[in-house]
Amino acid sequence: MQKLYTLHSLRKRILAIILLISFLFCALIVRLFVIQIINGKNLQNKATSQWTRDLAIVAPRGTIYDRTGSTLAVSYTTYNVYARAREITEKDRIAEFLSQKLDINFSTIYDKLSQKNISEVLLKMQVDTDTAEEIYNQKFRGIYLAENVARYYPYGDFLTQVLGFTSSDNLGQTGVEAYFNSSLQGKDGYSFTQSDLQGKEITGTLRYYVNGEKGSDLTLSVDSKIELIVEQTLDQIMQEQKAKSVTGIVMNAKTGEILALSTKPSFNLNEVPRDNLTELFDYSKIKGITDLYEPGSTFKILTLAAALEEGLTNFNERFYCPGYMMVDGVRIKCWRTIGHGSQTLVEGFANSCNCVFMNLALRLGVERFYKYAKLFGLGQSTGVNLAGEAKGILMSQKLVKNVDLARMGFGHAITVSPLQLLTSVSGIVNGGNLPTPTIQKVDSPNIRRNILSAETSQKMNYLLEKATNKHGDCSFLEGYNVGGKTGTAQKYDESGKIAQGKYISSFIGVYPANNPDYAILVFVDEPGAGAYYGSIVALPYGKIIFEKMFEYLQIPKDNEEIKKEYIEMPNLVGLPISQASEILIKLGIDYEIYGEGGKVTRQLPPEGETVAVGDTIVLET
Repeated sequence: MQKLYTLHSLRKRILAIILLISFLFCALIVRLFVIQIINGKNLQNKATSQWTRDLAIVAPRGTIYDRTGSTLAVSYTTYNVYARAREITEKDRIAEFLSQKLDINFSTIYDKLSQKNISEVLLKMQVDTDTAEEIYNQKFRGIYLAENVARYYPYGDFLTQVLGFTSSDNLGQTGVEAYFNSSLQGKDGYSFTQSDLQGKEITGTLRYYVNGEKGSDLTLSVDSKIELIVEQTLDQIMQEQKAKSVTGIVMNAKTGEILALSTKPSFNLNEVPRDNLTELFDYSKIKGITDLYEPGSTFKILTLAAALEEGLTNFNERFYCPGYMMVDGVRIKCWRTIGHGSQTLVEGFANSCNCVFMNLALRLGVERFYKYAKLFGLGQSTGVNLAGEAKGILMSQKLVKNVDLARMGFGHAITVSPLQLLTSVSGIVNGGNLPTPTIQKVDSPNIRRNILSAETSQKMNYLLEKATNKHGDCSFLEGYNVGGKTGTAQKYDESGKIAQGKYISSFIGVYPANNPDYAILVFVDEPGAGAYYGSIVALPYGKIIFEKMFEYLQIPKDNEEIKKEYIEMPNLVGLPISQASEILIKLGIDYEIYGEGGKVTRQLPPEGETVAVGDTIVLET
């Protein structure tokens, strides 16, 4: 009897065919899924690239404003010029015309117009509107224009380092242009045209545009009027003190907002010196955050704050300064080599006596000194939203000897950036809260941590006020209660040795002294006009900044009755120190003595110049 199902039966053959067709159908479905769903977008882009040509439409960067709404950086329309050699029929005429209009060598243009193996070549970026219009009106076949944007800075040489600049392809390279590039940049658009297999545009086809999206606007914490005051004062310092460079910072002591930040020399942001990379690099640095230095006497603010917080001294304690202090067998001089004699803590701070601060640093000891150094933010980033910040250098704690600690007490053997120091001082004077400095306008302060008690902060404010107003309340700046401290520090060469004749002069000021809202720093690198003392080179310009700020902000005087008297400097050169100091005391002029001799060899300011009663002058012996 014949079996119904065999290997060669009809039913099995039909079943096999059905299974095969089903398998092929399933494979086809899978393949279509891969092509259309998984790889669909990629394949579509490849196909589009074969039958279209596109030109980028660069999105405008966001506008940068200051805190008052003044425009600091804007974008304007420019054009990129492209060539598609395969479409060009008048190569000589086009090359001649474009070489003149684009200011490019004829042979360079001609070579690019001859590159038929390349579908599209860029001739020049950021061509101005008038030139672009002239090119467009020629109706050259194969020459195309695409919208681009360029950056314009309405004030030119202003906020140079902070604002920074962009590259030719519209990317931020320095300053806030670089730091906030991702938000300022925006999203580019495109212009599509249909083309044949050779890349030639198909006439009569439609163009397709995808508009770009403008970048986000940015509002800085900077007040352009205060910035202008600072920059004009820095220019004055550069001219009068012949400095290598000078930096100025104005900060809101409570919120950490940077109201002004500048370094001179600088350059016009609309004329970036790209052909001089050394100058470009140096003048682009935000030296207020990138450069480190030994702060000298301005650091005494931190040492004293730590000692007061620890209860290691008080206003009435007396210190004796013979002009030096022996530490571990090493003789460390006070800046006044003849000594300050017996003085209270208040007088010692006003006199900026090194011996007082060596004593206080040794009382703190290495462990507590480093505790406060780190609490004040030394050796750390401040968190400012600008690129390139240096953290400062603290010697390894385990390597510190007493002789090192003594020097640290008056601002040597330790390095900080100007902004780092000013931020620490702001935290000390604002009630004891260390702020995070910011270049963006903020609605509320960003406090990093509490560093001091409110009581110690008030004591420091009193001491800073007494240090500047040595001849009565509000005598430093007529009618205004300003606190402050000067500093003079030596520089070191690359081998680590003291660089002879090279100094950094600085001044830190706060206002109002009893509860500061503003903190300023003036930093003069290598003054070259003869003087290098902070009281002569930096302090007078800090006074100018405060005075103009008060006028702009319409801040009334704290004491309307204060009227400063002015006198003409007498000739003190050649007189014994005792006689010269007696004359100055009678005139109401404060003085600092540099040198160990018995007679005055030089005076600053010189004979005949006008000074105010209460000002500080320098006698060299």
